[in-house]
Amino acid sequence: MTQPQAAPWQVALEKSAPALLKDTTVVREAIMKDGALSTKNKTLMTMLCDALLAHSSGVATIANRARGMGATEEEIAETLGVAFLMGGLPALVTGASAFQD
Repeated sequence: MTQPQAAPWQVALEKSAPALLKDTTVVREAIMKDGALSTKNKTLMTMLCDALLAHSSGVATIANRARGMGATEEEIAETLGVAFLMGGLPALVTGASAFQD
């Protein structure tokens, strides 16, 4: 599954460590493809992790990627509910970035 636009960290690796980027891309694509879990569900899981890790811009980007895969606002909200359950109010505050315009 190729991302529509490279993330800043990917751009930096492409410039400074292209072999590392290639290796991590192969692993990412193997993990994120449809399997027992759909790519959409795995994408929502990555959004949850970014909320837990306080990466608000990542949450917003991944939420939009999930929407592009057909995720509903209800699915995004439920995913953020799990982030809140596991990470408390800081995860919820960060997760609210999913609903930025």
